[in-house]
Amino acid sequence: MPGDVMTTSQSLPDPSLAALERSRLLAARLREVIDASGDGVIGFDEFMAMALYEPELGYYANGERIFGRGGDFVTAPEAGSLFADCLAEQCRELLGCDDVIVEYGGGSGRLANDLLDALSAQGAAPSRYLMVEPSAGLADRQRAALSKPATRIEWYADHPPAGCSGVVIANEVLDALPAQRFVVEDRRWREVVIGLDGEIFAWRSRDYDGALLDHAWAADLPEGYLTEAQPGLDAWLQALRARLARGVVLLFDYGYPRHEFLHPARSRGTLQCHYRHHVHDDALRWPGLQDITASVDFTRVAEAAFAAGFEVAGYTSQAQFLLHAGLDALLAAAADETERYRLAQQAKQLLLPGAMGQTFKCMALSVGATPALRGFRHDERHRLEGFLP
Repeated sequence: MPGDVMTTSQSLPDPSLAALERSRLLAARLREVIDASGDGVIGFDEFMAMALYEPELGYYANGERIFGRGGDFVTAPEAGSLFADCLAEQCRELLGCDDVIVEYGGGSGRLANDLLDALSAQGAAPSRYLMVEPSAGLADRQRAALSKPATRIEWYADHPPAGCSGVVIANEVLDALPAQRFVVEDRRWREVVIGLDGEIFAWRSRDYDGALLDHAWAADLPEGYLTEAQPGLDAWLQALRARLARGVVLLFDYGYPRHEFLHPARSRGTLQCHYRHHVHDDALRWPGLQDITASVDFTRVAEAAFAAGFEVAGYTSQAQFLLHAGLDALLAAAADETERYRLAQQAKQLLLPGAMGQTFKCMALSVGATPALRGFRHDERHRLEGFLP
């Protein structure tokens, strides 16, 4: 998703009348919540949660096509099988005979399908593949897309059952956790919230005394500086740790270590909306019809993971992970020039700095003995400034 050109919301294609009606109904619900709040505002995280996940009306719950060329954006798995083939090489190194793969936020099911194909070809497919998918509509699409007789696939709405061992994959999950927004005012953070100007959603601000952001950071940033943080990250990692007996968690997402995340040049924050392959920052437009994401502070992820009981076992760019996980060998093994060209086009999207290669990062968290991780041979944990592993 990063690497697309930022556009203004005025240039977006018009939604269908049916889509606009769904958005109108969701907007009415949001106004009801704001009116009932007591002080006439709600946190942006609450707005984002409803815009994305409100039953039947939210972006991930309304049944519209989301992923791929005919949707709103292309993820690494949707670009082709090369991402899954590289990931299979890392998984094969980690999986024991009784281990499972757990995938959070499986999207269309493409990653699971390609990953199991690659592992089956190597004789390394797990006996169980656990999909964690809170959207009932997406879970139904995944069931329709997946039919692997050699691997039992199970679905869970929240987290997998306790006692799991193996590999956990979360590709572009953290950026979709509802985010709070903050602004520097008088050298302190204030929370950016949502109110109403008549019937129109409007940005407001209120005092902030929480623990997500240190007020000392605000003192070094320019007035009006905007940023985001995911308040649910700690609970998500704690719940995952409580269920994982042994194994490695692989997190793929776009973001930065903290000293880059809070760089003065990023003064407008990291909020992005995705609609029919247009990228813009008008998060209040058309609730339920567009994806809303915020980049990840990977130093904060490391801190929260360590506090939850994980070891932070590796951190690198997506490009370095894929190269060390065997991407070059996969390109060299192409059957003919046509196949080599097809894979090369995928590789460009996955590797180039202007596409996914540098903006996307990969972090490994481990429970139990930390194995050698071939995808993290170019380890950049030293860039997680302020984090003490």
